Amino acid sequence: MSVLRTFPVQLRSDLKVFVRNPAALFFTAILPVIFLTMFVSIFGNEPAGGEYGDIRISTLQVPAFIALAVVSASFVSLAMGLTNVRENGVLKRVRGTPAPPGIVFAGRIGTAVVSAVVVTAILCAIGALAFGVTLPTTTMPGLVVTLLLGAASFCALGIAYTALIPSDDAAPAMTNAVVLPLYFVSGVFVPVSQLPDGLRRVADVLPGQAVRRRADDGLRPAHDGAGLRGR
Repeated sequence: MSVLRTFPVQLRSDLKVFVRNPAALFFTAILPVIFLTMFVSIFGNEPAGGEYGDIRISTLQVPAFIALAVVSASFVSLAMGLTNVRENGVLKRVRGTPAPPGIVFAGRIGTAVVSAVVVTAILCAIGALAFGVTLPTTTMPGLVVTLLLGAASFCALGIAYTALIPSDDAAPAMTNAVVLPLYFVSGVFVPVSQLPDGLRRVADVLPGQAVRRRADDGLRPAHDGAGLRGR
């Protein structure tokens, strides 16, 4: 029994579990939408000015919370979810069945990617319909590549991080201890340009800022090409 044959069944099962889990659904799908609405409501939707020129604040906020959604759907979900199934003996029981051992990981990774794509679509739709964010079709390939590579990278980091989490009870605290500082230094809540030089150098080597920048390239109306240019 190969992973390819069992993957669709496992993915459907994991997606159903995700949708029926209120905590996972809130933090992965609903919280980024709440943050986007609150930040635009608080800071307004005027042109950002400065280095951003006439670009409105909402056009900068949507990519920021896309990055948050990618990290939450992949790193947070896998670090906490795989720790839970490990501590509850699910991984050991899977090894005693005909199912391939990697099927648990494949289903979780697939759920993370699907969740990141769906939440991104929701954020883009809300940004366009409620806040007038332009969705340039020419740079959409860059946004899609950002989602896939970003989710894959953070899935790998989330799986690796489970080796450091000693128990199911410690998983939420240890995971949030990593992602909350990451959000701040990656430009999700605070523009990177406003960070001290030391924190900016730290942010430059972390993957969170890369996802946020590439998402920004995919939605910035002034960018040409497919939204894949480096900067």
